[in-house]
Amino acid sequence: MTLHQFLWRAENVFGDQEIVSRTHEGIHRYTFADYGDRVRKLASVLDRRGYGEGDRIATFAWNNHWHHELYFGVPCQGAQLHMINILLPDSHVQHLVDDAEDAVLVVDPTMLDALEAAYDEAAFDSVELFVVMGDTVPETDLEPVTDYESFIADGDPDYEFPDVSEDQPAGMCYTSGTTGMPKGVEYTHKMYWGHTMGLLTGELGLTARDTAMTVVPMFHVSGWGRPFATLASGAKQVLPGPNPEPEDLARLVESEGVTQSAAVPTVWRGLLQYASEADPDLDSLEYVLSGGSATPKGLIERYREDLGIELVSGYGMTETTPITHLAETIPSNVDADGDERTATRAHAGLPLPGVQLKVVDEDGAEVPWDGESLGELLMKGPWVTTEYFNAPDKTERSITEDGWLKTGDIARVTENGYTDVVDRLDDLVKSGGEWISSVELENRLMGHEAVAEAAVIPVEHPTWDERPAAFVVVEDDATADDDLRETLRSFVAEEYPSWWVPDTIEFIPAVPKGATGKFSKIDLEDQYVDDELRARVREQAPGQR
Repeated sequence: MTLHQFLWRAENVFGDQEIVSRTHEGIHRYTFADYGDRVRKLASVLDRRGYGEGDRIATFAWNNHWHHELYFGVPCQGAQLHMINILLPDSHVQHLVDDAEDAVLVVDPTMLDALEAAYDEAAFDSVELFVVMGDTVPETDLEPVTDYESFIADGDPDYEFPDVSEDQPAGMCYTSGTTGMPKGVEYTHKMYWGHTMGLLTGELGLTARDTAMTVVPMFHVSGWGRPFATLASGAKQVLPGPNPEPEDLARLVESEGVTQSAAVPTVWRGLLQYASEADPDLDSLEYVLSGGSATPKGLIERYREDLGIELVSGYGMTETTPITHLAETIPSNVDADGDERTATRAHAGLPLPGVQLKVVDEDGAEVPWDGESLGELLMKGPWVTTEYFNAPDKTERSITEDGWLKTGDIARVTENGYTDVVDRLDDLVKSGGEWISSVELENRLMGHEAVAEAAVIPVEHPTWDERPAAFVVVEDDATADDDLRETLRSFVAEEYPSWWVPDTIEFIPAVPKGATGKFSKIDLEDQYVDDELRARVREQAPGQR
């Protein structure tokens, strides 16, 4: 179970299929056959330079064809690909390079300045060579340095890959580091292989008839595994390049006939807004997958009603390679429409074939699948990690003796197997001994037409321990005033108990986001929670307005 098999199929069965890449230079396109030749040239050069098992080749790049060649060329040659999140703060980048002991670092020219800013001689001591994607090297203080095209120029397109164990590490990503420094998670060939096969099954499984656009960054948990799944399936691939805007995505859908894509909800909000103003031709697009944070029901409804596109939620973690769930339909709801269909698509989803899960209470006892009972979600499977890199303490805290990953997510499961992730264990609001889900409150608020974004965090309370405070970004045509506050409070109360209603609703220009595009509640608290806000929360009693 190695990645070589997927590359062989792409070259021999789908050699004429295209990879279309938007780069800093414009649109680049070539066939799977051309791709295979270049992957082998890259691998042969790595081999000739003495790299292989135990060596890590790092990337600091957006989604383009150079990055994609590294996805197969590095692990198929026997080395390990380490994808660095380019949006992390400098101190985290330094930690990642130092912890992974990267030997070669391949950088997107559009990210060269950012890498130079993060460069630290001690942290980067292991790096023997910097390689800039493209055929030139911009002015830089990094050394030694070469360009990618020169690096592979004398490589062998007929290179024969070495035998590689399915248990050999093929990739590595680091967690987002919301508490402490990020922790590394290694992915073996077998983990990638199993994860890829999971993405080729079911309603949303990719096929050679698809044109798949990988919007989720390839530096974020292996691009959700889609660079492997698209090649394995024979699907035409579209890579949107550096920092794509909604207009860029819409143009690629139009010009390339994209049928399926994947990204975080903020991306799909942006495309929806652009589509409402510019009316691009998105008719080819059948499914868009949404993950990284809960997908608001209102967004799912708008995509189906306004654009005729199914917006489908999914779930996963860095520790799970990452996808474990997709909100597919089953025989009992395949013909459902309206609110029922929206509710199905809004679940975190059904577990993919191969993934096992259970939800346990504070005593470790499994709770029933009744759609109501809450507990911590635990998972295991062929692509679920059983250890962290260089972090035995984290492994001991997060992996049970019999191999279950403790996700730290609070979830419930319906009778027919749909999982709902209601909150992070650390983000739950514990009010008067009862749990309030910040995620459910956020989704309810974002279901109102006047709200573009909403984040809810707990604020300390002398009587109730904690109470929810909501931070709201309004739509451009909405007025942020006390009338809207009361409207939103009533809107929440229509679906939830009065004591769930946030004690304060603050209007802010934007919700801070972390390196993976998720709401950063740590930054939100740092920026907006002060003594004045705490006093406003103390003035309210739960359920009193």
